[in-house]
Amino acid sequence: MPTQDQRKLVPYSEARPLIEDGDLLLFRRRGMISIAGRGVHSHAAKAAWWGDDLFCLEIREWYGGRAVTLSSQVERYPERIDVYQVNPDNRWPEYDADAASRYMRRLAGCPYGYFGVVTAATLHLPLLRFFTRPNLNDSDPGQRPPFCSQACAMADRLGGGVDPVPHLADPLTEPADLARSPFYRYRFTLTRSASKNTPTRSASEDNNLSIAR
Repeated sequence: MPTQDQRKLVPYSEARPLIEDGDLLLFRRRGMISIAGRGVHSHAAKAAWWGDDLFCLEIREWYGGRAVTLSSQVERYPERIDVYQVNPDNRWPEYDADAASRYMRRLAGCPYGYFGVVTAATLHLPLLRFFTRPNLNDSDPGQRPPFCSQACAMADRLGGGVDPVPHLADPLTEPADLARSPFYRYRFTLTRSASKNTPTRSASEDNNLSIAR
């Protein structure tokens, strides 16, 4: 997990062709989730290519599951989106990136798991960590809708076939847990492209789309 000074800032126009299907996107912001999780990230999403367009697949508060263009998120959150390579060096050859992306796409339209994120953040608080035993059981995901990092963990475990945080149940997995996982490797942080270098976007990439297959 890079510190503020260790980040590698890369303009979106240069980073775009380097981002692969299923890469992890972690958003930096101080808040209840990042503080409780002892990290700097408050939101998690996944990158996915759809034809020539690059999308951010996420479950976000107020919106639920959706797919938005990654370029739109970089414009809104410059220097705050860290890109992590999934399955670095192919250490997990059984991992299926296409299936993980497909699983994440199929969460489009689902509600946001407010109850789950509050529960996970609460259980990560310093005092409660000493008096509660973390749930390690992934076989019982529960009936409540997932929140952002829970959805990413589920996509890689249930879709891709690899549990990125094997010693923690998906409903308790926060963005900081994903950032510390060896299943992901930090690559760079996205910043706005200079106007003259910004690639022309297609009409579909200018819109925020909800897609599911």
